[in-house]
Formats: sequence, structure tokens, C-alpha cells
Amino acid sequence: MKKYTEIKDISNLSDMIKEAILLKMQPFEFSELGTHKTLVMLFFNSSLRTRLSTEKAASNLGMHVSILNVNDAWNIEFEDGSIMNTNSSEHIKEAAKVISQYADIIAVRAFPGLVDKEKDASEYILQSFIKYATVPIVNMESATAHPLQALADAITITELSEKRKPKVVLSWAPHPKALPQAVANSFVEMMIEMDVDLTITHPEGYELDEIITKNTPITHNQTAALKDADFVYVKNWSNYKDYGKVLNEDPNWMMTQEKLGTAKFMHCLPVRRNVVVEDAVLDGGNSIVIKQANNRTFAAQVVLKRILENL
Repeated sequence: MKKYTEIKDISNLSDMIKEAILLKMQPFEFSELGTHKTLVMLFFNSSLRTRLSTEKAASNLGMHVSILNVNDAWNIEFEDGSIMNTNSSEHIKEAAKVISQYADIIAVRAFPGLVDKEKDASEYILQSFIKYATVPIVNMESATAHPLQALADAITITELSEKRKPKVVLSWAPHPKALPQAVANSFVEMMIEMDVDLTITHPEGYELDEIITKNTPITHNQTAALKDADFVYVKNWSNYKDYGKVLNEDPNWMMTQEKLGTAKFMHCLPVRRNVVVEDAVLDGGNSIVIKQANNRTFAAQVVLKRILENL
């Protein structure tokens, strides 16, 4: 593996999931692989699980980790030909090359602005690092994708599924803030690669990008979608057509224990209790969000391991 910026970078998903599960059983087996290697983690946006799990994954492999909250340090310019006479003090062309001298792998986290759809879709921050850095890049969530989270989700479903082909439902939920489509996008992409029966449910007008959903069944009837579900992944995302807008806060879309039934409940966290999902679900026996979060470490670890093996 030369990089992990999108799910397509995985050559064999089944093998990668199996390897991640083995790493979970023996996390320090390859603790010398990353000796004298450095992971530089760049955060353009804050993080809890992604930061801690990726740092732990690198540590398990014996890597040194350097962390920089980029927007707290300085403003990087990304546009070519720009006249840098305002807030930007360094161009990505220099920054990426300099950081590459300090790092063996660079991991980047940068959210969308949710204002300019075309600009967000261009993934200009992530793509600039891919273009100008001279070391492998790992995507810790970008404007349109969260492939590390999706890999952790795939590991979780594989571990806990009691069926050869489980029914998996991605359900939209209300939220007071405009959130990205990144987690939902990558979850759908990952499930399409797995042997699952995937259904997406959301209010009218909250369709995701058709390029991502492809032929996945989509319904506006949440009750019908949840029937006989084995795993229910709940996530909010803002409007994609009327880009970045919150046009629906219908509390009836909140996940309840009655709706969930016997299905296993998934969420990437953080989650707003009694807005996205009621307490009874999160505190109940069918919630697997903590196990899901734990698998973030081993998703990151298998990615870093494969990149280190290719250096």
C-alpha cells in the first residue's frame, strides 16, 4: 500500500479486515516495524478518536509521532499564483515538501467548508498534500471521505455479524448543525465492497451523491428500511443538493429502541444523545459504538503497517 486516501487504495478488503483482526489480537507483534520512522499528523480540524487511535496505532508499530494543529500554528495558502499579502504565511508547495523531510508518513485531517460544493469536492487540501509531499499520505477525514472510519466499521461488522450476508441500514438522523457527508459517503462505499444487504433511508431531499450510492436501495420510509435489520448505522449529514443546508430537523427521525428492535446500533461518535439517538439505545445491550470506536486503532494500524512495509 502506497497511501490511504480513499477506499480504492485497498487491494483486497477481506484480507485487510482479517489482518486488522489479527493485529487486534497481537497489537505489538510488529512493534519494530516502525522503529526510527515518524508519523506526522496534521489537524486542520479538531479530533478525539481519530487523533488518539491513530497515535496509538503508530505507537503499537514502534513509530514516533509528531502532531500539529495546523490552523493554530499558521495559515497555509493552497492556490497557485496567489499574492500572499493577507493572512497566509506559507504556501503548500513549501510546507508539504518541508514536512516530508521530517516524516515518513503524513496523515491529514481537513473538513469541508460546506459552502462551496465544487471547492469541497475538489479535496484541495488533501490533494495538495498528495501532489507536493514526497512521502505517503493517510486521510484522517477529508471534505468528502473518512476511509479510516469506514474500515473500522467494516472490521466491526465482520467481527459481530451472525449471518453470511447481514442486512445493514444507514439511517439519517436530525442534528442542529450542518455536518459533512464524509462519514456517510465512505460507509456506503465500504458496504458496497462487502457482502452485505445495504439500504439507505433519509428524508426527501437528503440524497447523497449518486456517484457514491450507485444502485443502493434508498427509501424515505425509515420504518420500512429498518425491518429485519441486523446493523443500523445512524448518521446525520447536511443537504447535498442544497449544499450544506439544514432543511430538516424532524425529531421523528431520531433512533429509538422501538425502531431499532434487535439490530446492532452503530455510530461513529461523537453523538448527541436524545437528538440523534435516545439514551435507551446508547445505553442498551445492542449498542456497539464503543467496540466500533476501539476498532479505529486497528483500522489505522493495519493501514500504517502496510504502508511501512512498502517504504
